[in-house]
Amino acid sequence: MVKAIEWKNNAVIILDQTKLPFEIRYTECTDYLMVAECIKKLCIRGAPAIGIASAMGIAIGAQDIKAKSFDDFMNKTQNIMETMLSTRPTAVNILWAVERIKRLLYKHKEESIRKLKKLLIDEARKILEEDIEINKAIGRWGAEFIKDGDTILTHCNAGSLATGGYGTATAPMILAKEQGKNIQVIADETRPVLQGARLTAWELMQADIPITLITDNAAGALMRKGLIDLAIVGTDRTTRKGDVANKIGTYTVAVLCKENKIPFYVAAPLSSIDFNIDSGELIPIEERPSEEVTTIWGHRIAPEGVNVINLAFDVTPFEYVTAFFTEKGAFLSRDIKKLAIKTIDPNSLRLKPI
Repeated sequence: MVKAIEWKNNAVIILDQTKLPFEIRYTECTDYLMVAECIKKLCIRGAPAIGIASAMGIAIGAQDIKAKSFDDFMNKTQNIMETMLSTRPTAVNILWAVERIKRLLYKHKEESIRKLKKLLIDEARKILEEDIEINKAIGRWGAEFIKDGDTILTHCNAGSLATGGYGTATAPMILAKEQGKNIQVIADETRPVLQGARLTAWELMQADIPITLITDNAAGALMRKGLIDLAIVGTDRTTRKGDVANKIGTYTVAVLCKENKIPFYVAAPLSSIDFNIDSGELIPIEERPSEEVTTIWGHRIAPEGVNVINLAFDVTPFEYVTAFFTEKGAFLSRDIKKLAIKTIDPNSLRLKPI
């Protein structure tokens, strides 16, 4: 399995996903600004992966801080955190990683600056390791909802390249295959930067899972013909009510699934659920450069000067989501908010496959 990110020899090693599937090239980030630039330019993308990258970016940036007190160290670290937060506003995992690191630092505020720097590296590595185990758990729960012979539609890329490893939306597919189920996957190309065509198709071929690539606007026709049994997508931020922000076009897939009575599942690690907001209308939606739409691989495909709206994400209302696959189990939208309540046992809320 190709790694999207790792910490090695005091550097953050990031797979440049803008070069895939034609070239496997890694960028060795030796300072936090390089990490931030990789996130901003989509060299690394996917909510869990950029959360990991942000934690590692903070850790590597902190190594160069000169400070004589905790407050001084914290103030300078805060500047690095703000840089990370400014890279991709929609994905909540960056904020999640920043808040986790803040808690860690305040918990150990009596330690030496040297010890704090080491703790940041250890924590970033721990976030990566935890993410891989979380993805495997999502896969185990999600695979229960995949039947032998199913054809699964997915949109964008929520595989190992978008995470620490194993993926979120792809994890149930991988587990289902390991269980001996005969499955097929259909991937939308995912305009404008073609994560489905370039990344998901490549990843699933590496995993020896039968994969068929379609244009984004072909999904409805295939559903009507009865060629799709279920859809599984990832999420960059989910509200406590269950509204889902994911790659632009996800809402379209969800509407088509509901119209054609096809289950629409969202693979959502708890780190991507924003329990602080209720409505998807409150999620900031990133707009990206017009060149992503007017050009492909540097070749212009639209007239000079044409107006462009390039929304990176859309929001799917909770009522379109059949269930969420998390590391704690599968849950209905109405039960998502209850996962934040420590006194509630997730076992009592879990959804069982029909």
